[in-house]
Amino acid sequence: MSRLLIQNGTIVTGEDQYAADIFIIGEKIHAIGLDLGHRFSVSADEIVDATGCYVFPGGIDAHTHMELPLKATTASDTFASGTGAALIGGTTTILDFANQVPGKTLKAALKDWHAKAKGKAVCDYGFHISVTDFTDRTRREIAECIKAGVTSFKTFMAYKGALMLDDGQLLQVMEEVKKQKGLVLTHAENGDLINFLIEKYRKAGSLGPKFHALSRPSIAEAEACSRIMDLARLADCPLYVVHLSSGDGLGRLAPKLCNAEKRAPLIAETCVQYLVLDDSRYSQRGFEGAKYVLSPPLRTQSDQKHLWAGLASGMIRVVATDHCAFTMAQRRLGVKDFSKIPNGVPGVEHRMELLYSEGVHRGRLTLQQFVNITSVNPAKIFGLHPDKGSISTGADADLVVFDPNEKHVISANSHHMNCDYSIYEGMSLTGACRMTILRGKVVVRRGKLLAPAGYGKFLPRKKFEY
Repeated sequence: MSRLLIQNGTIVTGEDQYAADIFIIGEKIHAIGLDLGHRFSVSADEIVDATGCYVFPGGIDAHTHMELPLKATTASDTFASGTGAALIGGTTTILDFANQVPGKTLKAALKDWHAKAKGKAVCDYGFHISVTDFTDRTRREIAECIKAGVTSFKTFMAYKGALMLDDGQLLQVMEEVKKQKGLVLTHAENGDLINFLIEKYRKAGSLGPKFHALSRPSIAEAEACSRIMDLARLADCPLYVVHLSSGDGLGRLAPKLCNAEKRAPLIAETCVQYLVLDDSRYSQRGFEGAKYVLSPPLRTQSDQKHLWAGLASGMIRVVATDHCAFTMAQRRLGVKDFSKIPNGVPGVEHRMELLYSEGVHRGRLTLQQFVNITSVNPAKIFGLHPDKGSISTGADADLVVFDPNEKHVISANSHHMNCDYSIYEGMSLTGACRMTILRGKVVVRRGKLLAPAGYGKFLPRKKFEY
């Protein structure tokens, strides 16, 4: 088995930071302590000098969409390109969404996503399943999916006629998922309100990209947050609200997020784009605003402040990306109608560095908060801890050697996602991933991907515990 020694770094966990070395045998952390070089340097195959660097647990992006099929196109990042970019940015595990096709089964969705990822993914991965057609057969399949290690199930309150479930169906999903000790994830936007506004703007001939955002106001998220929270309370079901984008939405959830009750917890996730970009992007000339079409849309600078405060207070526990890349050619499917622009933005490569630069470097987050929201919390919530999200003996050796002082600029010319633009183009960052280690193997060294296709491993997950 390979033996790797990391020396002279500062280890950062969710509770502490300290100077120590890490000795890795095979895929696991074997020892942590001072001056391990005296004990293990002779037997190490490689010694990494992490002087001046932090050593973080590998990042976990709990919300991605690789190779997502839509009616007219498919997301441009494959499991190969998207997970490679993730590793370069310090993310060692992703959780992707296997979407049920209406009329088909959950098991068929899971089979399809296994086929997409197997032999291509270079980082470790797991799946959530999106429930879009709830029937008695679907109800029975939930237990089977949990036995297969897929323990979280996404529901939609938007995309009427395609993905959206009504309140009765949402309650039925909650009852069954709770019974099987899983976790319900929800896209909280009022689909009826959004459809009304889309048709209103289309009839008025208001078809540019900015009307995507105007058709999905923050009140659509806030109302849906209130409703799904009440439904979860009625079902006494654990609930995870994905991609929270607004101060209004956070305000509706806040009373329950602040509640210390141990049963049926409410968990909130936001995404890095909502923290660093605002809705002024939709007013760019021509079709440029289409680059930022995602759902929910970008909000105001005031919303950003509320989300940062939610992270600092611990009300928001996870920052993901909702990575779903489309090229500009694909975006142009909606050049004459904003409602036909494929929804989603690229970002899996930049999450860790953006959050460090905009969060820790600018004093909005502590190092411990950074590690918790990027790794520890998603590992615990989604049944991966302590193998993932932990720097401890016996844990998977998923580590990031991070230089807190390296300055660099984000550009589509240098990123590794399969997309011909960057929504963060020109942003100057402080802090960069120098090395990424996945299960004891150096998979990225100074921006160069070293892992072969298929190195990533599927991660069966434990049931939700609370």
